[in-house]
Amino acid sequence: MSPETRAEATKAGNYFVSNYPPYSFWRPEHVPAVARMLAEPAPADVSLGIYVHIPFCRQRCDFCYFKVYTDKNSKEIRRYLEGLRRELALYAPAPRFRGREVRFVYFGGGTPSYLSAEQLTELFESVRAAFAWDAVEEVAFECEPGTLSEAKLAELKRLGVTRLSLGVENFDPHILEINNRAHRAAEIHKTWHAARAVGFEQINIDLIAGMVGENEANWKDCVEQTIALGPESVTIYQLEVPYNTTLFQRMQEEHSEAAPVADWETKRRWTAEAFARLEAAGYRIGSAYTAARGERTRFVYRDELWRGADLLGIGVSSFSHVGGVHFQNEHEFERYLERVEAGELPVGRALELGAEERMIREFVLQMKLGRVETAYFARKFGVDLLRRFRAPLEAQRAAGWLTFTPELIRTTRAGLLRVDTLLADYFLAAHQNARYA
Repeated sequence: MSPETRAEATKAGNYFVSNYPPYSFWRPEHVPAVARMLAEPAPADVSLGIYVHIPFCRQRCDFCYFKVYTDKNSKEIRRYLEGLRRELALYAPAPRFRGREVRFVYFGGGTPSYLSAEQLTELFESVRAAFAWDAVEEVAFECEPGTLSEAKLAELKRLGVTRLSLGVENFDPHILEINNRAHRAAEIHKTWHAARAVGFEQINIDLIAGMVGENEANWKDCVEQTIALGPESVTIYQLEVPYNTTLFQRMQEEHSEAAPVADWETKRRWTAEAFARLEAAGYRIGSAYTAARGERTRFVYRDELWRGADLLGIGVSSFSHVGGVHFQNEHEFERYLERVEAGELPVGRALELGAEERMIREFVLQMKLGRVETAYFARKFGVDLLRRFRAPLEAQRAAGWLTFTPELIRTTRAGLLRVDTLLADYFLAAHQNARYA
């Protein structure tokens, strides 16, 4: 193996940049900032969204790095749903939220579709009881294909879900099995047809480039099978191996620095080929990870969050960004429930952002869209992006990763495929070369 190949091998660590400043700077001693923020009303022009974390799964995928549980019984699940209701009720009266209408809701996991139809009804009723959502534009719901029946899908449709996100990841039975995915290939098509039968008009399919066992032929087949189904949107992630994954544990046992998956250049090429094929099939590329077709297909959650919306995260280990304050809930199941049952906000760590940090956060997140409008930042933050970031912009333009004019910064396709590796160049000096999570 050449040094160049070794340098591009998939090694352990975080690759995907989902927020700024890095999570490693969030601290328990900053939690009082949350109470101060909640005591102040929100500006009228700030949107509000809610994220609800359902941490239950049939089994843990080898590459999963989210807070999930595979060992909880029905009594514990009922207790957790009651905990969510209690947490929502604690936040609802706060001046920051009082009287505001929710614009978007996202149910993620874990596996939200793990819940029964009756439990889902209870969950939705809890959110509606705490927050007005007559003005909701989007209700997104993550699903594992093997957990859905037509009856459950019909209930989700009745409850108001507007976009169903199917965690397909791969269509090959063997690859699903060796990566410890709970669902099987046959369940994908069964679930797809059932979702269409009950009337879902916006369905997203998730794919992962670089799963264990994946090869050229398999990847092309996955893209073709996706196009044949015709989802309104497709999300493609390039596999990374954070330290809290089963895959990393296996690497440690085998004393290997490189994960047994495709290298980064291969994953970028596969993603580029998938994007090109999707474009040929009528899709448009909307970010470093998404392709969509049709004028009605939108990602309200993403677009609002990346432009400074308030996002209240509910549930164990959930992340929030409200009023310029980042905060995360307790990350252990029992501790989270103990605190909400005692009538306490279950916040475990936080970070209050300064004006420049808020600007950088929105800038690096919007870079993932492939285009950043300079006028937006001049208007909102009073900053000239081309002057503020001249050195990294010039360097990345010289490398072929982006172009810019006085009005617009555009990420090239090559830059978009590696955008997460480019973003730290725009961080404040104190946040560079630091642990991300």
